[in-house]
Amino acid sequence: MSILEGFTVVELGVWIAGPAAAGVLADWGADVIKVETAVGDPQRHVLRMVGLGDARLPAFEVDNRGKRSVVLDLKSDEGRADMMRLLAEADVFVTNLRLKALHDLGLLPDELRSQFPSLVYGLVTGYGSVGPDAGQAGYDVGAFWARSGAAAGMMPKGESPPGLAPSFGDHVTGMTLVSGICAALAARSKSGEGALVETSLLRSGMYCMAADLSTQLLNGRSGRMLDRSEAPSALMNSYADSEGRYLWLLCLDSDRHWPDVCVAIDQPELEHDERYSTAVVRYKNRRELIAHLDLAFAARTRDDWATRLNENGVFWTPMNTAADVLEDPQVQAAHGFVEIPASGHLESITSVSSPVDFNGQRPLPRRASPQIGEHGAEIAAAYQLETRQSESH
Repeated sequence: MSILEGFTVVELGVWIAGPAAAGVLADWGADVIKVETAVGDPQRHVLRMVGLGDARLPAFEVDNRGKRSVVLDLKSDEGRADMMRLLAEADVFVTNLRLKALHDLGLLPDELRSQFPSLVYGLVTGYGSVGPDAGQAGYDVGAFWARSGAAAGMMPKGESPPGLAPSFGDHVTGMTLVSGICAALAARSKSGEGALVETSLLRSGMYCMAADLSTQLLNGRSGRMLDRSEAPSALMNSYADSEGRYLWLLCLDSDRHWPDVCVAIDQPELEHDERYSTAVVRYKNRRELIAHLDLAFAARTRDDWATRLNENGVFWTPMNTAADVLEDPQVQAAHGFVEIPASGHLESITSVSSPVDFNGQRPLPRRASPQIGEHGAEIAAAYQLETRQSESH
């Protein structure tokens, strides 16, 4: 589904957040021109750090499939002139370069918007474009997780900071930028005027932490992450089965689900036990109840529990590993994966779908991620660029 067919996006991005935003726009049908240096986006080479040379990086494919690549030396007069030629024809410019780099290249928002008033300028920063740390490097671990309070919010008292899923904050921030870009394009269709669309890893992380931060604002304190043995509700908690695989009860309306849980675990008499008969007393005695349910759920396999919980109307979900997700029939039915077609020297591979469908159709990648400068010659011809492009990189 090429909902953005006919739109041209110029990306000057490195690592993940900026390229991820442009990658979604490419999935949705936009022609995304990825401007790179001769050595390319540094994310291309991350496997060198673990001794794998320049092996194909699956994560890079997610963020860069469907794009075209051109090499420009933006420190040269020729390269800067060619960049202006691309931007003159573009609908959207996406970048996550640091502000000093954009300043040095003459690519700050005010400069480009004065030259190209219809351009939608999509900017990702670590911490924002104003303030004492506006120019600092962020990365998702720093700006999204650590600075926003998200990492501390996941850390039970007395424990060390948790391990963090790579690129998680980058992808949240990338999708945030995509939503702003699409809103700006909708507004442009009426006014003809472009816009500066700006987001940051910090602000995106804070938005994800809105419940805790709002509580802090209102009460002067917020909750903390608790060990599962003292979770506020025993019916919104995880439990291990007889094989050590976890499931998660999702009984937010605990008084509604409590009788059904008791039946599902073959202990209907527990419903009226004075220690657990209401949500209030279940909260007071939650540690004891969690320990009791630990023993109950450890008696059967997760497949057995799936049948029993579903038959009794108990809300729950399996806690999947990455390997589990690949085999999950619901993931398959919901089109969670997509085939990236073969392109150039790259074979076809399966990858993660971007998370929005249109009219019941999921966007399909047109090609694999480009080699450095792979499409330079065709882009140079189409935009009359001065920079000489080699046929292959």
